Amino acid sequence: MARALWKGAVAFGLVSIPVELHTAVRDHRPRFRMLHAKDRSPVRFERVCVTDGHPVAWRDLVKGYEYAKGRFVVLTRDDFKAAAVEKTRTVDIIDFVDADAIDDRYFDTPYYLVPAKGGERAYALLREALRVSQRVGIATFILRDAQHLAAVEVIDRALVLSIMRFADELVDVSTLALPDATAIRPAELDMAKALVASLAADWDPAKYTDRYRENLMRIIKAKMRGKTLAIEPDAEPRQAEVIDLMERLRRSLAESERGQRRPAKTAGPGARAAGSPRKRSAANRARPSRTATRAAAGRRRKRRAA
Repeated sequence: MARALWKGAVAFGLVSIPVELHTAVRDHRPRFRMLHAKDRSPVRFERVCVTDGHPVAWRDLVKGYEYAKGRFVVLTRDDFKAAAVEKTRTVDIIDFVDADAIDDRYFDTPYYLVPAKGGERAYALLREALRVSQRVGIATFILRDAQHLAAVEVIDRALVLSIMRFADELVDVSTLALPDATAIRPAELDMAKALVASLAADWDPAKYTDRYRENLMRIIKAKMRGKTLAIEPDAEPRQAEVIDLMERLRRSLAESERGQRRPAKTAGPGARAAGSPRKRSAANRARPSRTATRAAAGRRRKRRAA
């Protein structure tokens, strides 16, 4: 198991459960360094004063808050200490709320909570109580000197702690210029609903892949071998303009129906008949059926009780 990011306890009422915090997501995209084009040497970035143009050492740096253009308030270590809340090693659950009542925009980064030695039974009890009640624990905790709002919820056999945004961090949707539904014609709505129904499918996270990363890694590997790889563009580039909504909907619906009627390309023993359920590999069957990311949080909660 990977090294824990944080060790402490989940506390609610008079109950305290020792836990460890582990990352629940990972970034697979390649990382790059800036090089000098002439000799491909790595480039070092220096901290330079904009007034005198001289490099500044780390020991000569202070933190400043720019309250107006070019005007700063300097904060010292004592200032940050005065603002900090009491450091604890506890995830303090304040409330248990209805899972469906939380707007998905509040969720940010997920982490796994893993029971520490001696906390396995209490961990399992809390997990199953949350599962049966379909509630989420709302808590506060300290991570890297900052206080965070967090949600503790059940995903498969794990308790997942997700850092949440505070209410004043969300942009009010009423400030956006959004169209209303008065201009929608019934025929357009029926056609759009038919298109949605034709593309309906079960959620399978393994189905969706990062094509940009895949293409980029193919190019990188080819360059490592001294070759140049040409990536085939999409057959039909997306167009930004909307010419005729009804005509586009009809075309999309017709293409979807043709795709569903199209016979399988191969008829060998291993071929899958059109419309039959897709077989999953052993690796996919072992993979959790729900992802820990926030994009599908609302839909996932509705299936939690099953």
